[in-house]
Amino acid sequence: MTDTDKHNPLSSESVCRALLKKRIISREQIKETLEKMEILKRKIEKSRLKQHPSGIKTAADVSIIDIIASQKYQRADGSLKVADEDTIFQALAEEWGLPFKKIDPLKLNLNLVTTTIPRSFAMRHKILPVSVENGCLTVATPDPFNVEVFDDIARAIQMRVIVVVSSKSDIVKLIDEFFGFKRSIAAAEHQFAGPSVDLGNLEQYFRLSSPDELPSNDKHIINAVNHLFSYAFDQRASDIHIEPKRNISLVRMRIDGVLHTVYELPKNVHSAVISRIKNLSRLDMAEKRRPQDGRIKTDKGSVAVEIRVSTLPVAFGEKVVMRIMDPDVLFQDLENLGFTPTDLIRYNQFVNIPHGIVLVCGPTGSGKSTTLYSTLRQLSSPGINITTIEDPIEMIHEDFNQIAVQPAVDITFATILRNILRQDPDIIMIGEMRDVETAHNAIQAAMTGHLVLSTLHTNDAPSTITRLLDLGVPPFLIQATLVGVLGQRLVRKICTQCSEQFEMESNELNAMGLEVKMNGIVNLHRGKGCINCRGTGYFGRTSIFEVLPYSETIKKMTTADTDLQSIRTKAREEGMVTLRENAVKKLLKGITTYQEVLRVTWEKI
Repeated sequence: MTDTDKHNPLSSESVCRALLKKRIISREQIKETLEKMEILKRKIEKSRLKQHPSGIKTAADVSIIDIIASQKYQRADGSLKVADEDTIFQALAEEWGLPFKKIDPLKLNLNLVTTTIPRSFAMRHKILPVSVENGCLTVATPDPFNVEVFDDIARAIQMRVIVVVSSKSDIVKLIDEFFGFKRSIAAAEHQFAGPSVDLGNLEQYFRLSSPDELPSNDKHIINAVNHLFSYAFDQRASDIHIEPKRNISLVRMRIDGVLHTVYELPKNVHSAVISRIKNLSRLDMAEKRRPQDGRIKTDKGSVAVEIRVSTLPVAFGEKVVMRIMDPDVLFQDLENLGFTPTDLIRYNQFVNIPHGIVLVCGPTGSGKSTTLYSTLRQLSSPGINITTIEDPIEMIHEDFNQIAVQPAVDITFATILRNILRQDPDIIMIGEMRDVETAHNAIQAAMTGHLVLSTLHTNDAPSTITRLLDLGVPPFLIQATLVGVLGQRLVRKICTQCSEQFEMESNELNAMGLEVKMNGIVNLHRGKGCINCRGTGYFGRTSIFEVLPYSETIKKMTTADTDLQSIRTKAREEGMVTLRENAVKKLLKGITTYQEVLRVTWEKI
């Protein structure tokens, strides 16, 4: 290495000394790194050139930090974590007396990043503008000692520059992504320059088409849409919303159940972006007055991902929502979904009965599809014929015979149910039991020796019985076919990287309606907020369940004038654990917070 100057904080000697002092790596690991330095350096350069054939400068710019981070050493401080790049820069920043910042792309302003300094300058010096507050520009860099560069920036923008330390790979990636996306959008906007009057579906505005009007196959639009997908995968988004407003187009992504605004695009590229998405999902690009549904299949790393596309005409144009159907999420072992051991045994008893109806209930976005797909995968075998009717098919799986509802050609839940009984199915999954005809056909299927799985939109498991009665299903048919009901919700999990313990009085929790069944101090957990969870304190979600076996006692209570509260009371007496009670168990185990339990569950008073 050439950085041998002892006084250079980024020299091999200085970096190793600082990491040894902070117990990030051991003397033995330092010795191993220095002995293999040249070999490891060439290996990293070769890897970078393979990824970016034109990036010779990036490939050659390998530091001692890159080499140590590439080895994924076990940390010397006794923790189970590895010495990754973020850990190394965080330790170095502490040693240098500077703040470390893990950059959250969701909180970056596209215009600030791309207009403050030129791309070539930003990439050459590894500098990323992060925010402007109180007349000061905060920039992130892996090299905070490049004082002349920061002075140049301060003179150019007439602002004081505050420096924070961030990992080099984050800086390089974000410069590439943000400038690349901005370049695509700017080029597209330039091609589509002209009057920006667009009142969408509110008013009619006539404009003669320009010969250079932006097509959906324009390379800049293709790049921009590709970036949106890549960005969503990186951020673990479950949905992408592209919403037209009066003067802009808003891009939002749902992460762990919460929507975040990601970009504000120029309004005059909105139609081209929507057209590109329609083209990918084989929708009618000329039809803008009616809702349409389609799907896109793409790759997320080595995994094939399906994206469900829905378009809808709103006030200022067409809105698109894309739901990312990740097979790693949809197909899981039932043990990993969040069941308690008792509830899992009960649910497995339901789905292993040869005939009858099992219903999964909960609002939209409560994880019903994941539970049903995971159940079907567990039940599937060469000796069983599984047929599903879905609107639309959420994730294609070759072990199932999946049918998509198509009302235009009279393929509905109700009509197709009559036909698939001649297909010799063993298990039938109906996407949603939404009307009396579908319910009656499902009951007929159950009474002729089939196991039927379906969903209902109800608040809890006992409400499902009254919902079926409301649909017009006679009580005797419910008694003859219903096996059990599963109610569920999703709660956010506390980030394991920043989880901390704190104490609350049991009286406080009981007053909120969270019965913890203990007296005095209760030990709970919460997330402080860290680089791993973007400061939210939450990372990922888990399910809470409410399992209601349809017992003989509850069957007798199912009449035309059934009292819902009586069913709830009897179900509790027979051992049903409510959604809130199961959520409180997760609260006491340190999986989630009391705020999440209160947000997601409710109790009938």
